[in-house]
Amino acid sequence: MQRFLNRRVNKCYLISMFPEYKKMIEEARRRVYKVTERTDLDYAPQLSGRYRNKIWLKREDQHPVFSYKLRGAYNMMATLSAVERERGVIAASAGNHAQGVALAAQRLAIRAIIVMPKTTPEIKSNAVKRMRAEVILHGTTYDDAKEHALGVSKERGLSFIPPYDHPLVIAGQATVGVELMEQYPAVDTNIIFVPVGGGGLIAGIAVYVKAHFPKIRIIGVEPDEAPCMRRAFEVGRRVRLDKIGIFADGAAVRQAGKENYRLAKALVDEILLVSVDEICAAIKDIFEDARSIPEPAGALALAGLKQYVQREQITGRELVAVFSGANVNFDRLRHIAELSALGENREALLAIQIPERPGSFKRLCHDLGPRLITEFNYRYGDQHEACVFAGIQLKKGLAEKERLLGQLRDRDYNVIDLSNDEIAKMHIRYMVGGHAPQAENELIYRFEFPERSGALLHFLTEMGERWNISLFHYRNHGAAYGRVLIGFQVAQPERPGFKRFVEQLGILHWHETENPAYRMFLS
Repeated sequence: MQRFLNRRVNKCYLISMFPEYKKMIEEARRRVYKVTERTDLDYAPQLSGRYRNKIWLKREDQHPVFSYKLRGAYNMMATLSAVERERGVIAASAGNHAQGVALAAQRLAIRAIIVMPKTTPEIKSNAVKRMRAEVILHGTTYDDAKEHALGVSKERGLSFIPPYDHPLVIAGQATVGVELMEQYPAVDTNIIFVPVGGGGLIAGIAVYVKAHFPKIRIIGVEPDEAPCMRRAFEVGRRVRLDKIGIFADGAAVRQAGKENYRLAKALVDEILLVSVDEICAAIKDIFEDARSIPEPAGALALAGLKQYVQREQITGRELVAVFSGANVNFDRLRHIAELSALGENREALLAIQIPERPGSFKRLCHDLGPRLITEFNYRYGDQHEACVFAGIQLKKGLAEKERLLGQLRDRDYNVIDLSNDEIAKMHIRYMVGGHAPQAENELIYRFEFPERSGALLHFLTEMGERWNISLFHYRNHGAAYGRVLIGFQVAQPERPGFKRFVEQLGILHWHETENPAYRMFLS
């Protein structure tokens, strides 16, 4: 696997490998600035000091639509013939590409239709409508919207504008790389970190930068919930993921583009995967240095940069992270802020068992030492042992957490680190109640429900009255999908049928009955 993820490419091979893009990128440079301006490359002083490297942010949030997607959309649409412009264009998108196509159509006086999933937040669909594009809501996923858009395109003779898999779109995104090499001396720029969804941005940057400065490393960064390019690198061909997470919705793609993969596999040095917590921490970092708030996908590159620096222990290097977009819903900020502490290892979530007797709480607080307790939840379980759910502030990151865990275990506490447990982070810390010994035959499932009216009712209608719901927790995170924890009472003979029911729903789900957080606090 490593030979796919981390390789060095022959210089002469690179320069002659994709000559067809040279002219396309030159033409894109003459087009894209009719609709936008060159974005800044900002030095990040706090990040640079903390990580002992010179860190720069390429500010793709500065476009009129707050995302680089405008570059590729406009570059492709500007090449349409008079007949094609007269007929109009259509695109499928849940946000950034939609706004890029809508603005490009407005500037070029082309009629535009954008098909968006019904789960698209109103802030994004309204932004498209303000640019006088027609919005059609269809399906619950990007794939649903794309299939419908292709059908309408064929039926009405409209030009389909893809979000990433087209040479003209890639050439438009390549202007990010052109600007980078003009803004900072190429010989000093060691590594460029680029977010990856379908692969349009990284393919464009890589095809330009590697052709002119092959010693510069290009590293892609994907959410670990949607690693389509990483999986393609591992197996040597494009793959379609069965399921993807949607936290970084701007990069939640099931399959990398065909042309994007062709370029990336030859030119990109490595693909990193980052967690939701790492993304949230990077959002906070960008805010503190730039006073701008990226969307989750917009902070991917910085999250990968931080991970790479810590892994390789490099210092004194010149590192660039592409800040790719800032279309974030305000309602999501609370959730992002909560997870950023875990992503920066500034908080630990622990489950600690203590004797159920007077003085136990006092002893535990003493043994935790002079640390700030961010959360402390307890409910009586039985006469012998109690389980405490505690949030502990950390000032020295992972090293401090490991010391604390060791100290507690040395003092005979049974302690479990739940800092990376999804049920603990998303549900248990916000729930009231406790163990339910009367809830026999309970199965626990975690779901991601589309955030649309009627989604829960549809689920309950499909389930009917076959099984009783013994636990339910939902919390709105301002995203396109809600994260729901549900307990069902299912007798042993009925479990094969229940499993078939869940799998036929077509909803992302995880079986969590053996999850330690559930076992300790809710079972």
